[in-house]
Amino acid sequence: MILLQVNALTKYYGAEVALSNIKLEIQNRDRVALVGRNGAGKSTLLKIIAGFLSYDSGEIIKPKDVTIGYLAQDTGLESSLSIWEEMLTVFEPLQKLEKELRRLESSMADPETYNNDALYQKILKEYDIAQIQFKEMGGYQYEADIRSILHGLQFSKFDPGTKISTLSGGQKTRLALGKLLLTKPNILILDEPTNHLDIETLTWLEQYLQGYSGSVLIVSHDRYFLDKVVNLVYEISRTSIKKYNGNYSQYLVYKAEDYEREIKQYEKQQDEIEKLKDFVQKNIARASTTKRAQSRRKQLDKIQVMDRPQGDEKSASFRFDIERPSGNEVLNISSLAIGYEHEPVSQDISFRIAKGDSIALVGPNGIGKSTLLKTIIRAMPALGGSFQIGTNVKIGYYDQNQANLKSNKRVLNELWDEYPGENEKDIRTVLGNFLFSGDDVLKPVSTLSGGEKARLALAKLMMEKANLLILDEPTNHLDLDSKIVLENALVDYPGTILFVSHDRYFINRIASKVIELSKNGAEEYLGDYDYFMVKKQEQQEIAALEGRQPAAESAESKPLKTAHKIDKEAKKIERQRRRRLEEIEGAIEVLEPQIRDYNDQLCDPLVFQNHEKVLEINLKLESAKRELDELLEEWAEIEEQLLES
Repeated sequence: MILLQVNALTKYYGAEVALSNIKLEIQNRDRVALVGRNGAGKSTLLKIIAGFLSYDSGEIIKPKDVTIGYLAQDTGLESSLSIWEEMLTVFEPLQKLEKELRRLESSMADPETYNNDALYQKILKEYDIAQIQFKEMGGYQYEADIRSILHGLQFSKFDPGTKISTLSGGQKTRLALGKLLLTKPNILILDEPTNHLDIETLTWLEQYLQGYSGSVLIVSHDRYFLDKVVNLVYEISRTSIKKYNGNYSQYLVYKAEDYEREIKQYEKQQDEIEKLKDFVQKNIARASTTKRAQSRRKQLDKIQVMDRPQGDEKSASFRFDIERPSGNEVLNISSLAIGYEHEPVSQDISFRIAKGDSIALVGPNGIGKSTLLKTIIRAMPALGGSFQIGTNVKIGYYDQNQANLKSNKRVLNELWDEYPGENEKDIRTVLGNFLFSGDDVLKPVSTLSGGEKARLALAKLMMEKANLLILDEPTNHLDLDSKIVLENALVDYPGTILFVSHDRYFINRIASKVIELSKNGAEEYLGDYDYFMVKKQEQQEIAALEGRQPAAESAESKPLKTAHKIDKEAKKIERQRRRRLEEIEGAIEVLEPQIRDYNDQLCDPLVFQNHEKVLEINLKLESAKRELDELLEEWAEIEEQLLES
């Protein structure tokens, strides 16, 4: 079923074309990625489809009953309500219907009603209709749905009564995402939904979107996320759009194949044209061949000359060099405690960084990753412990918020003022490598977009020639192409790197080690992100197995499980979970008719006259509803565990 069609859509900003002849189609259960460079028009198109922006020509066709939910970049939920109260607002129609059911139940229990058969039958019919509608709308599970979404977005540790106004910007963004997911629109439009999500939450969101009942249209610069979620890619480039089937990695393959094929077709046509021109030139003047030459000329005139395929748009081009090498020991951290105003967020942190290491610092949001980086560069004081920076170590720091790029200087001066010994031509060349050309270098820094500020910050970092790069979310605000350029530059970098990132593909390419930060220390893993995840899974499985062993067995005497045994036990756990799912589903099938039966009994005039009986049935009804809610919540948790395994 087609949910949305965009036909020949064009959008102008003044005299400049932003989008031209855009064609896009979304069918039920499609998972669509919209990709392209920063400034290509991706967010503009999303806003047009969502109805928040006008367009100049073309049409958008959508059935009346198709609903669209839209989440813009960094949209924070502003509300005076608590977390739970705000989530409940999504289900106001259900809550009103629930109140109506209680009113009808009360009315049917009224002696005046059940003594009036016609009135009683009328109310009973209304009650039956309302009850069916309540069930179909998810009336018996909406609270479980709220708990499931809040758990997935890492709000289970929060008191449901926490006021939203007290949350951070990132937490408000996650909550806005959660509220949108609860509305379950037919088309879910997400513009950079992975911002402010840690890796655990990203994994949950991937699984949620994979199982989503509607369609999803996503703009994201997270390649790992796109590969897991989408099955269709639309690329916007030079104001036009092109469709590719498959996930992001498949799109890259198909795009390269298309370009190679188009180049061959173009070159083949150019060869044919040159041969025809050559024949005409050599034979037009000869009496014996002039007719053939004229025929070739007509053939030439009829050819629709192909434009040379343009290929990719211009990319940034840079590399990181060092001024001088550091000593072998770059950083030594011992029992360090970090935090704010004597309130540690993490403590007992100990690890060493050697020359040439490339270390990814991972952990949940709020655990102190950025705080640790700021402590190392002495932008924040340590709360305990110590750290030593090695010999000849020169640190280059990249701030994820580009906090130092808010000046009213021109782009050219922002870089040149720090390196006044360089001539203007060399500074312009550096900026050109980061896609600042012509009048772009005269823009005030404060007016730059997030992507432009990120590129300027990287240009400044490159000029420092530091031998230790400390990078806090360096891929934020960068489009996918710029990320690849940054990845390549860091892979070739001869120095040492310590970085924080939630981009799993980026971690895989750059990291030689992963350090996981927790409240009570840091644990080191020798490998990339995939290796880290394998080891974490093994640890969890071994811990689960050890938890089932006799208590008398000491930790020292427990043999290390082989991979075969772990796999066997993991499969056993999966079978147990699936059996439990079947048990829960069977129990739900029993409970739902019971709840309907209790409601029917409460409508029986004979029961109304026996207040003790009414009380007894009401107690059973509430107990059954509670049990149903618990079963639904357990069912959701087991489903999530099965997806993760």
